[in-house]
Order: sequence, then C-alpha cells, then structure tokens
Amino acid sequence: MKEKIQPKYYPEAKVSCASCGNEWTTGSTVPEIRTEVCSNCHPFYTGQQARILDREGQVDRFYKRLQVRQDIVAEKRAAAESKTSPERPVSEFKLTTKAVNALAAAGITTAGDVLEKLEGGEKALLEVEGFGRKSLIDLKKQLRQMGYQLPAAAEEIEI
Repeated sequence: MKEKIQPKYYPEAKVSCASCGNEWTTGSTVPEIRTEVCSNCHPFYTGQQARILDREGQVDRFYKRLQVRQDIVAEKRAAAESKTSPERPVSEFKLTTKAVNALAAAGITTAGDVLEKLEGGEKALLEVEGFGRKSLIDLKKQLRQMGYQLPAAAEEIEI
C-alpha cells in the first residue's frame, strides 16, 4: 500500500441525528457526521409509517403540484361540459347571419332548442322560414363537432 494517500481515520467519530437528536460514536474518515434520520426515528424502523418527514418542504411542494393538476383537470372537465351545454346560444355555431336570424325569429335561440326541434326530424327545422338545407347541414356539422348527440330522427335524410 502506498503511503500518505489514505484519508485520516477517526475511530471515535461523533454521529448526530437532526430529527431526534440521538448521538453515538463510530469509526469514520470525517470527525463529525450529521444525518437527517436515524434508526431511532425512521418510520420504517419505528413502525410509524404514517409519519411523514418533511425536510425542506418537499411534501408541501408535491401537494401544491397535485392541487394544480387537479385544478387543470377540473377546468378541462368544466370546459367540456360547457361546450355541450343545452344553454349554448345558436350564434356560436358559425352559421350565416341569415340562418341565425331565421332561427331567432322562430324562437330557437339555444342548442337545446335546436336539438328539441330536431327530434321531429330535419323537416321541422326546414319549415323555419329563411332556414334552408345548406344551413341545416352546417348546423348539424357544428353540433357534431362540439360533441352534441343528435336525435335519431335528425339522422334520417329527408328530400
């Protein structure tokens, strides 16, 4: 063995635990050792696994990230639900002004009103004055894209 390359050995190195304050001696290459957790206070060894050691706020940061994620998921769910709301105005369906005005004149102002009218088939909407087949096709396309379920009677094409 080469001389003077080995570190100095301390046979009576002092070890102290920051959590419980327990102290003992052991052999080491450093004179003093500080640990965060020892066998006297570690939950695995003591059987208190419900106890969470929160050093430097790691648990709090985890819960904050978890809460942010839950908020984002809730916002997405609310946005999806509002997207298919029966109270959504017909003016948001990217129809022509003439078609929107024709529906408004017939008292059809919301998506719920349109779906209710479509339960009678396409003919029920085509009877609205100023609302033609092209507008009906565009309206049905927009309803499907936004996630609405069209009634079975609206799927039947009438000529």
